[in-house]
Amino acid sequence: MKTRLRALGALTGLFAFVSVTAASAADRPYAEGPVSVVSSIRTEPGMFETYMKFLATTYKQLMEENKKAGNIVDYAVYQTRPRGPNDPNLYLVVTYRNMAAFDGLADRMDAIQEKLIGNQEQRDAAMIARGKMRTQLGSEVIQQMILK
Repeated sequence: MKTRLRALGALTGLFAFVSVTAASAADRPYAEGPVSVVSSIRTEPGMFETYMKFLATTYKQLMEENKKAGNIVDYAVYQTRPRGPNDPNLYLVVTYRNMAAFDGLADRMDAIQEKLIGNQEQRDAAMIARGKMRTQLGSEVIQQMILK
């Protein structure tokens, strides 16, 4: 009987905690929206057109297949005017439904990469070739906050 009362007390406490947490989330003036990964890219001198050709072919195929598979929501390429020699001239933006979309993402994307590019050795060679066209200066993860 004592064990039942403890279990009932713990269950009541858990229910109260979940109710308070749900109520406080409902009181927020925003909802968490999609998540984007923004990669800052600087093309090497004389390689802008070559890199753009890569983006318009191989990269686009990979992104379209990932959209079809539901791995990503959308993607975009933005050009910018660098302020200095260490600034990007392109941003690659890939948007995911939410943070949970990252769970197991590498395995899902590997299957698509293998289908379109080849085995790991071929993908490594493609990465080396891509590295001659551009330098990735960094990336950041941002999340849209949807105002209610």
